[in-house]
Parts: sequence; structure tokens; C-alpha cells
Amino acid sequence: MAKPKNKPRPGDNGKLIADNRKARHNYEFIETFEAGIQLNGTEVKSLRNGKANIAESYATEEKGEIWLINSYVPEYLQANQFNHNPRRRRKLLLHKKEVNKLIGAVQRDGMSIVPNRLYFNERGKVKIQIVLAKGRKAHDKREVSKKRDWQREKARLMRDKG
Repeated sequence: MAKPKNKPRPGDNGKLIADNRKARHNYEFIETFEAGIQLNGTEVKSLRNGKANIAESYATEEKGEIWLINSYVPEYLQANQFNHNPRRRRKLLLHKKEVNKLIGAVQRDGMSIVPNRLYFNERGKVKIQIVLAKGRKAHDKREVSKKRDWQREKARLMRDKG
């Protein structure tokens, strides 16, 4: 009898390329989506080196499609004249239902589409985890950090006492 497979979280089993840690601080995550990215060959080879950056990037809707803007994928050194533009716009590959859900939430509720992590999945394909998020105010950020510090302190006390 075959053992049932547990579905891994995105980015856990594959190799993590880039992570947007600032997004966890600035936004409250509502829902996550896994999307493919339309890449050139030199971009994939460059991503295998693991030097990409998605911290300053964002996703936007244009003509019914979702585009990743301002993400940085460095040039592949061995490509010479066939290299890509490091900050070019890249199309995100999502199902039509997911695209409509994202567009509706952005237009109706004023939410943002934030890239969270860029990684290779188990099959070796480049995927990006995007998040439908609501921006946090300054007082919300302080409250969340206080709560996180208290949880950490509480765990430390329980570990020492117990």
C-alpha cells in the first residue's frame, strides 16, 4: 500500500531564491497564491545562482493579466549579447479565476498584490508566491511587534520554568 503524500508548503521542498521579509512587517496577509513566471533562458540560469531580489517589487494588473514589476534578476555572465534586462516586467502565470479574484480585491477593497517568496518547486520550475494583502498602519505594526515579543518572552519563561 502506497504511503499518502503530505503536500509541502510552497518553498519548503524546493530551493528558495529570494524572500520578501519586509512584506510581513508592512502588510497583513489575507490569501496566498502560487504563480509561475514567464522567463527567458538566461533568467532561469541566473536564478539558479540565487542572487535575485523581490524586496522592492510589486504586482499589478494590466489588460486582464498580472505583471511583476521592478523585480531584480541579475544578468547571466556567460550569456554575452543574449542577456536579459535585469529589471524587466515579467508576466505571472495564473488561472483566470485567480486573476479575476485578485483584480476584484484590488479594485473593490483597495488591497495590494505583494510578492512574498521566489523559489524552485519540486519539479525544478521557478514559482513565485504572491499574497493578497492589506497595508498596515504604524500603530498596527507596533501592536504586532509587541504581541510577537510577548509570545517570545512567554515561550522563554515556560521553557525555563517547565
